[in-house]
Amino acid sequence: MYPIIHIKGLNIYQGDKLVLKNINFNIHRGEFIFLIGKTGSGKSSLLKTLYGELPCRFGKVQVAEFSLHTIIPTQLPFLRRKLGIIFQDFQLLMDRTVEENLAFVLKATGWKQKTDIKNRVAEVLMKVGLDWAGKKMPYQLSGGEQQRTAVARALLNEPVVLLADEPTGNLDPEVANEILNLFLEINKAGTAVLMATHNYDFLSKQHSRVLKCEDGYLLDSLPQADINLNIPNF
Repeated sequence: MYPIIHIKGLNIYQGDKLVLKNINFNIHRGEFIFLIGKTGSGKSSLLKTLYGELPCRFGKVQVAEFSLHTIIPTQLPFLRRKLGIIFQDFQLLMDRTVEENLAFVLKATGWKQKTDIKNRVAEVLMKVGLDWAGKKMPYQLSGGEQQRTAVARALLNEPVVLLADEPTGNLDPEVANEILNLFLEINKAGTAVLMATHNYDFLSKQHSRVLKCEDGYLLDSLPQADINLNIPNF
């Protein structure tokens, strides 16, 4: 089975500054991977490259059947429909209810039928344990509940991989563990997860593959036996 993310010989730049060099790794369906490293080491830059916010200027990057080294701007929305993207600061629309936040995303990604939208919103809210919260405004929810809403939003279009950038950074330890367990449940259902974190306690609780940004390189706890697979060009 071909990987859902394939990276070979990638250099990542912020402006003219080289942040990470000669990155090589694959992610397969159903993997759970932690991304660690000091602040400023390149974790967010790597994630931004994977969802197309930073251009791929040198190297080969394929994500969910899109070649990011050749992608054009009009294709980016189609790429992002294949991904679930979760941030530390939730990025919810504070003037809309939880249901309206999720419906907004579905409409923006091509859903038309009100009944389909309503049913899908109900499904993902139940999946993250917020079936009671649809009519609530985000500011009426706790930090953990807001992050669960963000996770629900990321699941709307059944992504093949979740990219999470410090999703528990603003949460207390007990709530952070609840969010980690939610990610693990989602992962067990078949969705790959790449989770950037500063919480090293997670690594002892969940013995998963680890990618570490350090001194301009990306270190991988998994041997790179499959990195030279003959990956087709999409």
